[in-house]
Amino acid sequence: MKSQNFDEYEEPREEPRERGKGFIRHWRSSSPVWKLIGVLLLSQFLLIPLGMIRSQIDERGDYQQQVTNEIADEVAEAQTITGPLLAIHYRIKTPEKRCHDKETGKIVICPEQIRAQTVFMPAKTLAIKGQSKVEARYRGIYQVRLFHLDLDVDGFFEAFANILPVPDGDKIIDANAAILFGLSDLRGMNIDPDVRVDGRTMHFTTPKGDRFSKILPGNRLEIDLGTWTPGKERKIEFSFPLKLTGTTALSIAPTAENNVIQLASDWPHPNFRGRFLPRERQINNQGFSAKWEISQLARNLNNTLREHSDEVLRVAFIDPINVYLQSERAVKYGSLFIMLTFGAFFLGEILRRRPMHIVQYMLVGLALAIFFLLLVALSEQFSFAQAYLVASFGCIGLIVFYLAAVLGSWRMGGAFGIGLASLYGMLYVILQLEDKALLMGSLLLFVALSAAMLITRKLDWYGLTQAGKKNAPEERFRDRQARESAATQVAREPSGSSTGE
Repeated sequence: MKSQNFDEYEEPREEPRERGKGFIRHWRSSSPVWKLIGVLLLSQFLLIPLGMIRSQIDERGDYQQQVTNEIADEVAEAQTITGPLLAIHYRIKTPEKRCHDKETGKIVICPEQIRAQTVFMPAKTLAIKGQSKVEARYRGIYQVRLFHLDLDVDGFFEAFANILPVPDGDKIIDANAAILFGLSDLRGMNIDPDVRVDGRTMHFTTPKGDRFSKILPGNRLEIDLGTWTPGKERKIEFSFPLKLTGTTALSIAPTAENNVIQLASDWPHPNFRGRFLPRERQINNQGFSAKWEISQLARNLNNTLREHSDEVLRVAFIDPINVYLQSERAVKYGSLFIMLTFGAFFLGEILRRRPMHIVQYMLVGLALAIFFLLLVALSEQFSFAQAYLVASFGCIGLIVFYLAAVLGSWRMGGAFGIGLASLYGMLYVILQLEDKALLMGSLLLFVALSAAMLITRKLDWYGLTQAGKKNAPEERFRDRQARESAATQVAREPSGSSTGE
């Protein structure tokens, strides 16, 4: 009869795979701190797809600007009106005379000289009154707004007798006057208007030479008034209609001593910009009307005459709902959406003891991120409100369907869906209230934090953290005792069943 040696017993080691599973199980159920760290890291990781979506929005916005520039090159750009101005070009003759030579210090005879000079003066009064209609031009899915403007321009110049400065002893040889009118893009003039000057009908012409280029740079038109008689007071009245086409915005430089400008349009979304805001304005669903009254005390004439000057009044025919701007603003709240949703999931795990895997967090976060991409794509085809409704409904439905399976309860999935619907509704309100976006966003964060603090005010966080750690050593001790007891019983038993002699 052979006996076996049971003196040494080695406790079986756990396989690495089982040890890894134990760590994951411990991390999931027994360590809320590690779970919270993992959720925060995942939230930061999801900023990558949000950044990619934002880059896509910027690219689509660049396409919109490119289309605007192309149509402006084909039709007319944003228009700026400057003038009218009265300009006089004259020549002065300095006769032969005795003068002092600075180099030699001697008295010499200076020859006769002829030099040219130019002066200008603004109109005494300028009245501009007009009506504009806005037209949308499409290229693919992109649109550009053109305005067609019908203006009536009238006023008068008041020239004094001493308007031409002449040094003592000099003499004016000749003088020629012209009315200058500046327009940033001459292609926008639809007709050649009849200009009434002192009862005569005249027409604009393109500049002849560069004698007035220093007065009014850029594109300009001229009306030649012919010979100017020095030393005589003169009042020059003018009036003309102007049919003008441009893109996006209209600017008017108030060059006169007293400017009265009245504009009306069928576009209900004007944006008044520039250095001068309207004194009176009315805006409704049928359009707008505005009136400016600007005196010479309120404007700087030299700055007004500079090319690309900002000393203007400007009306921009803006799109009230720029889908790319609103989509970009929405993406800025994407990280807030993800953090609030993950926070709700984490609190649900803690309070209901129903753990969720980190992969499930990631899938829900990606569903939240894809909402913003759907919003951009749909808003290019439909109105922003319709695109927002469809994108939010689709993403909320997907998340509710998924969470109902994960949590094993349609009631729980529906509760999260109601919370997400509230978040999307709040975001839409924030996007519409641009001036109060910071206030609304701050209130949303305050409410979310208050709710989290109220729900968890009696929660024992230390108990949650130590619960798993307290039971694990006891279970390992009991398992070891059971194995040792089994080994002792085997050692005491015979090696085999009793054998007959």
